[in-house]
Amino acid sequence: MPPFFSLPELSTGDKLSLTLKTQGYAVLSADTVQSLSLAAADQMNAWAAFWNDLPADAYLRDGGRYRRRRHSCFVITGDQLIQAPHRPHWQPVEYNALHGGMQRHFEPMESAIVLSQAWEQLLTWLGRVCSDLKGEKTWHAEAHQFRIDTTDGIGRPTPEGAHRDGVDLVAVFMVDRQGVKGGETRVFEAEGPHGQRFTLAQPWSVLLLDDERVIHESTPIQPMAEGGHRDTLVVTLRSGGFQER
Repeated sequence: MPPFFSLPELSTGDKLSLTLKTQGYAVLSADTVQSLSLAAADQMNAWAAFWNDLPADAYLRDGGRYRRRRHSCFVITGDQLIQAPHRPHWQPVEYNALHGGMQRHFEPMESAIVLSQAWEQLLTWLGRVCSDLKGEKTWHAEAHQFRIDTTDGIGRPTPEGAHRDGVDLVAVFMVDRQGVKGGETRVFEAEGPHGQRFTLAQPWSVLLLDDERVIHESTPIQPMAEGGHRDTLVVTLRSGGFQER
């Protein structure tokens, strides 16, 4: 009998759509992300510096001080990307029992990222991935820069626990990981017994999730060196509009 958890096989461009439709998630290397999206590696790598200037998340209900973030919204129609007016982030309590049901106001992402050609290429590629999976639609995308640090010891990437986001597609990009242990990603079938666990480590590798079919979480991180942190970019895509009250 196979183990409950097994290491994921990296998906390739020609098998991405089939992999998502078959198992509900896919893991791509940075090289595959760049070859499929055509986003320039040097531009994407330069973005990492902007994770050093993220404001503190003032909404953590567990009293923690371990999360910093920025948040911006976009509309993807085919190969066209438009930045939406800045808006609060909102989730229903059905999907986020800890932080759902309240409007959370975060500072927007820096224009040096969101106005770059690589950003447009990255998000319109995600739109194509989502359309291959769900059918051609206009996608409402929310992008979140996260830094989870270990200043107070333990940092929690998903304090709400294993969850869905109430969207069509979730993309979790690893941006940087320094001086920490833990932060293991876990993906479970929403309506079944199977799951996998693994650790994203390569900058700009990505986990893609069909949010309707799988539940996901990341385990807490602990420091191995002063200043230990885990930086990610999370992009969600949803048809029919942004989630709102």
